[in-house]
Amino acid sequence: MTVLFSKRCELGLQATLFLSTQEGKKAFNAEQISSELKVPKEFVSKVLQKLCKSGIIKSKKGKDGGFLLGKQPSKIKLIDIVKAIDGVEIFSTCLLGFPGCSPNKPCPVHNKWAKVREGIIKLLSTETLADMKSATERKIKTLK
Repeated sequence: MTVLFSKRCELGLQATLFLSTQEGKKAFNAEQISSELKVPKEFVSKVLQKLCKSGIIKSKKGKDGGFLLGKQPSKIKLIDIVKAIDGVEIFSTCLLGFPGCSPNKPCPVHNKWAKVREGIIKLLSTETLADMKSATERKIKTLK
């Protein structure tokens, strides 16, 4: 578990990355995705519903129904998923939770966190699901 994102956001990133490796294939239901990622099905369902509302993922009803990407993997940046689930407030609030933390009234880690935060924002804003396809496929194979 990370300290930066909620468990829901972590799962949303994982599920969306998984779906990006399945492009052009059938839709996957929450049970199939939870089995692939080794996470609880109920948790997957809730996160996927939230991602559907944002348009990142779409749902397909019927016998062969399930979840698919709502856009091309090259059009979905990691920051889009983070925004849809957690929002980006973590990048504008004090890492230690001090009220009123700012460049003029910094907390003990303010300046160091600013550099790390900028790097994280750059990574999330530039990397797409397509950029991570090979690494995602390798990682998912290790979960089995």
